[in-house]
Parts: sequence; structure tokens; C-alpha cells
Amino acid sequence: MPVEMPRQRFEDLVSEALDQVPGEFAAAMDNVVVLVEERNEEEPHILGLYHGVALTDRMHDYGGVLPDRISIYREPILAMCDSEDEVVNEVVITVVHEIAHHFGIDDERLHELGWG
Repeated sequence: MPVEMPRQRFEDLVSEALDQVPGEFAAAMDNVVVLVEERNEEEPHILGLYHGVALTDRMHDYGGVLPDRISIYREPILAMCDSEDEVVNEVVITVVHEIAHHFGIDDERLHELGWG
């Protein structure tokens, strides 16, 4: 049975997860915004998605573009968890996972590191 949680509480959890990102990484994040969305319409079971150009792929001509986006999807995270503690943990994992994509770390490496 999915966890029920008000949207504001979920958004607070995402903010708290972002606050846990080490300062040197937070400072290195460039031109990226983190959003809470209900679900991804094209892939409704994914927990998060990085939309943009990873820092490792940006060339000298990168500029004048809209910010990259990290979407954290509320409904699938709540659906997979059985308690609020599990939601807290999954939000942290998902936020770290998507931030890692911003830094150019792929899914295979994230799984190896335990952030899959």
C-alpha cells in the first residue's frame, strides 16, 4: 500500500535531501534546478530524471541555455515505499542519483556505488 504524504511534506524531504549534498558538490552544480513532479507521463514508474547537459559534456560554447532540470517524481516514490522512513531514504537516494547525472556519472557506475 503506498504511503500517503502531502505534497508539501514531500517537497520538504527533497529540500532536506538537497541540504545533505556536500558543500563542494552543491557549489559545483551549475545551471540546474530541482523540481518535484507527480510522475513522468512517458515513463510513469521512474523515480527521477535528469534533463540537461552534464557538466562533463559541456563544451566551450555552452551558454545562454535554460537551466538543466532534475525532476523528482512523487507518486512512484510513494507507491514503492511502505513507511515514511522508506520515503525519506528513497528521496535521498533519488536526489543523489540525479545530481550524479549532472556531474556525468552514468547509471552503471551509480549502481556499482550503491546509488542505483
